[in-house]
Amino acid sequence: MTIPTVDVQRLSHALPFWISLALVPLVVLGAVRGGWTILLVPAATWWLFTLLDRLTGKEEENADLSTPEAALGWYRAVTLIWFPVQFALLVWLLWYVPRAGHLDLIERLGVFFGMGVISGAVGINYSHELMHQKSRLERWLADLLLATVLYSHFRSEHLRVHHLWVGTPRDPVTARYNEGFHRFFPRVLVQCPRSAWSAEAAMLARRGRPWWDRANPFWRYGALQAGMCLLALGLGGWAGLGLFLVQAAVAIWQLELVNYIEHYGLTRRHLGEGRYEHVLPRHSWNTDYKASNWLLINLQRHSDHHYKPDRRFPLLQTYDADEAPQLPLGYPVMTIAAMIPPLWKRIMNPRVKDWRRRFYPDITDWHAYNKGLNPMPWQ
Repeated sequence: MTIPTVDVQRLSHALPFWISLALVPLVVLGAVRGGWTILLVPAATWWLFTLLDRLTGKEEENADLSTPEAALGWYRAVTLIWFPVQFALLVWLLWYVPRAGHLDLIERLGVFFGMGVISGAVGINYSHELMHQKSRLERWLADLLLATVLYSHFRSEHLRVHHLWVGTPRDPVTARYNEGFHRFFPRVLVQCPRSAWSAEAAMLARRGRPWWDRANPFWRYGALQAGMCLLALGLGGWAGLGLFLVQAAVAIWQLELVNYIEHYGLTRRHLGEGRYEHVLPRHSWNTDYKASNWLLINLQRHSDHHYKPDRRFPLLQTYDADEAPQLPLGYPVMTIAAMIPPLWKRIMNPRVKDWRRRFYPDITDWHAYNKGLNPMPWQ
């Protein structure tokens, strides 16, 4: 099937991707008013965008890949300004909330839960876009965003491990078939920092340098994260530091929920002797819902992102079911389903089985794929 193209150079096409900025006044309102207003951010990101997906439908057109990068300025701009916006909001909350006598403990935690939803669903997602770019400014902004949630190793893990080994036993964040999120989450919290460190140490070793060389980005990660903790302590005291850690934990949970659903049950064919087929669009779940793609800057076109990792988000392509497996709904509602493993498996396991019949009809024994028992791929 031929997918029609859309002119992404039009300003009207770019502006909906700025919708993430509308979440900022919601968290400010929650901090100032308290009460039920602390629920506005999670309600908007999960339920409102699910409703908007139903109302706006799918974006089933693709951008013209010949579009020059100079024409993508409005798209790039929202990712470039996000760190100062998020940082300013976080700094203000760390100063204001611990001193806000009208907020009780539950309300303070609720405000920073909402902040964590923003820094996870938007901030980490924008850092993901930025870390894939070549410009030094964009990569630094990615590092700064990740430091605000104490998850700096994600850059190394994502670029050095996930994109190389997705769909193989070497990739921790490829969720295995029948693995519930509540088993997946603690596993990746342990395995991802280790795999990120090993990947950076191995790269240094190939250059003839020891792990303690100053080129190891973990020194930068540690310094930035320590700086954020000290800033939180200085602005809000021990209460501020505790609230900062709450928002970081919520952001990490948001990230790993998305990681879980992006590749659940999808594996690359083992070709023998530690060799695996190349990454194809079929190895990531794809979905086209407009509103959630506006919020998540086309992250849901994940099949194309893995196929062409350096492609900027407005140019990411969509695929039909003949080329890539399709999620039934957008990420907001799918992440809710992932938190309820029986519901998730009821929705997704039949789709994984259909994917296997469609793309790998000759494989009859999936046990090694299900349990991650195939040989580790060659480094």
